[in-house]
Order: sequence, then structure tokens, then C-alpha cells
Amino acid sequence: MSNVVEINNLMKSYENGHIKALNGIDLTIWEGEFVSIIGPSGSGKSTLLNMLGALDLPDSGSINVAGYDLTSNKKLNEFRAKKIGFVFQLHNLIPNLSVVENIEIPMFTSNLSNSEMRSKALSLLEQVGLKDKASQKPSKLSGGERQRVAIARALANDPSIILADEPTGSLDSKTSNKILKLLIDLHKSNNVTLIIVTHDMDVARLADRIIEVLDGQLVNTSDDSLLENKIDVE
Repeated sequence: MSNVVEINNLMKSYENGHIKALNGIDLTIWEGEFVSIIGPSGSGKSTLLNMLGALDLPDSGSINVAGYDLTSNKKLNEFRAKKIGFVFQLHNLIPNLSVVENIEIPMFTSNLSNSEMRSKALSLLEQVGLKDKASQKPSKLSGGERQRVAIARALANDPSIILADEPTGSLDSKTSNKILKLLIDLHKSNNVTLIIVTHDMDVARLADRIIEVLDGQLVNTSDDSLLENKIDVE
């Protein structure tokens, strides 16, 4: 098994160095692994996720994700388009586009024809159980359905990694379980690395490994006590 993330002594601060969001992070994540990142508000967990997706850059240290050196690579748009699928707490769908058109957006950077993009988008909608909603606008969907569309969009370019930031934070518990099951099923069937930031220990325990962040540092990366009550999503 090869690593898909390799981080060494990663540092990130804000407000002229007064706030240390990340303070010497070292981390390896393996290809096909499901990892949850936990920690209180302000601990640095979302900053770490942003670094993994090249949405922000470190002050120092090294970060290599899916073969890209993010501290020196100038093709970060290419990296995000080809290697990363993002799922956020708020789905970020474009309201004036149909569901299928929203899923096609990431494919505009690919070499697919219009008909190939449409076919792939419909196939992804079928995977998340929403092919019958293809022509509808996001406003016509429930919160859980919108999040399923966001997951389909995240898979549009066959990413190596899915980064999910509190993907069930705005959903009720029943819908949350459905979304988590969908993410985990897709992670297993597509062998995609899944990294979820969450404050919910019930969500965290679904992962293969829990990474705990506190005050910008990793305080736990594989504590069996955190995983001993690992649960399954029915």
C-alpha cells in the first residue's frame, strides 16, 4: 500500500503569526484509507483539510498529496480538478443550473465531449440514487438530496481523494446516516481515499483511523481507545 498524503513539519499561522493554526504537523495517509479528523473549534482541523485540497498554502514544511508537491507546484488548479473531490457542509450547488449540469461542471477541464460528460453525470446520479432528478433545479431537492448531488459532483473527475468538511452537519440524523453510508460505500467501491472533518464522534468512529487535532498539533493519530466503539451505518 502506498501513501497518498505525506506531510512533514507543516506550519500555518494567521494575523502576522499571532494565531498558529498548524504548528508542526507530521502525517501520512494511505491510499484507499478512510480517515476522520476531529478536534474542537479553532483546533486547526479545517485548516489542515484546506491544505490537503490546496485551498490554502502553508508557511513552511512540506505537503505531498497524490503525487503533487503542494508547496512548490504551480499547477494547483490542475491538482484540484484531477485529484480532489470536495464535499462541504453546505452543498454549494449552482441554483440556476439543473442537477445534471451541476455535476458536469468539474468535467469542463477534461477532454470529454458534451455527450460523454452528460452520460457520465447521469451515471453518477444513478450511483447516488437521483437519476430521476437530473433535470430539476437544486431548490426542488431536499437537503439530503442536495448533498447526494454534491457527492456525485465530487466524483465527476474520478478523484484520488474525497475531502468532506462536516458533510452531515446541517442534516437530521436519519438523513446523515444515509449520506455517510453513501460516502463509505463509494469509498469502498471506487477505492478512493476518504477524509472527513467532523466534531461528531459517532461519525468519526466510522473511519479506519481517527486523527485528533488540538492547538494546531496532532495529539492522536491511531488511538485504539477512540476506535474500540467503532460503529457501522445501517
